[in-house]
Amino acid sequence: MHPETHLALHHLHAADLRAADLRAEADAHRLAVQAKRPYAIRTRLGWTLVEVGLRLASPGPALAH
Repeated sequence: MHPETHLALHHLHAADLRAADLRAEADAHRLAVQAKRPYAIRTRLGWTLVEVGLRLASPGPALAH
């Protein structure tokens, strides 16, 4: 194989590998972002339940007769 052809193929292969690495990093980032979303919803729901529980547990205003 001609050295210039070999070098060109090597550069193409290296570019393909780099592109695959970038795609894998993007997929990992996308998955990480998606994994965080339910946690934020669970956290907000949890604090809402705590607030509701505290309101139910606290004594209400005294009723005047």
